Amino acid sequence: MNALSGTLYIISAPSGAGKTSLVHALLEACLGLTVSVSHTTRVQREAERDGVHYHFVDEQSFLAMIEAGAFLEHASVFGNRYGTAIQPVRDRLRQGVDVILEIDWQGARQVRAAMPDAVSVFILPPSRIELEQRLRGRGQDSDEVIERRMRDAVNEMSHYAEYDYLVVNDDFREARADLLAIIRSRRLRQAAQQQHLGDTLDELLGTD
Repeated sequence: MNALSGTLYIISAPSGAGKTSLVHALLEACLGLTVSVSHTTRVQREAERDGVHYHFVDEQSFLAMIEAGAFLEHASVFGNRYGTAIQPVRDRLRQGVDVILEIDWQGARQVRAAMPDAVSVFILPPSRIELEQRLRGRGQDSDEVIERRMRDAVNEMSHYAEYDYLVVNDDFREARADLLAIIRSRRLRQAAQQQHLGDTLDELLGTD
């Protein structure tokens, strides 16, 4: 990633931890930050827009992309395929834009293998009780589905140690501030600042 001036962020969380809302809050607060739009074979829902929520493709097209090595990561979830195309991510990073990938721990492993400099963040709920209350509060799922989601959440959370940062979403504003702090600290690294402050450094050192 030496030629890439943006930072790639991996953000993972169990369902119900508030990841999507936090990412939206980050996008509103940070310039030069975007979310990668995944490809999927899942059927497009009525409120979804192609190219905004997902790139909706058929099975054959998805398999062709796998064969061509076009994905940074991909997985099959509940019978549907999901994947992150590598070229748009690299293009945005080369432009100096920070890119967020909202993916699970399996996808995160694939991304870290391909891009070791990626920064990974895992968002945790404050407790199991709170997580279950949030899932039930949606009013969309049966008890059986809630139980499965809780099992999946425990499995997802068991991989927390693979991540660089842990953020607990107990108070939304505090969790948002924690994520902003991670991004700001990365942007203030010497190597990053040397690129952004080239003219200023030259003037200060009398080399312009």
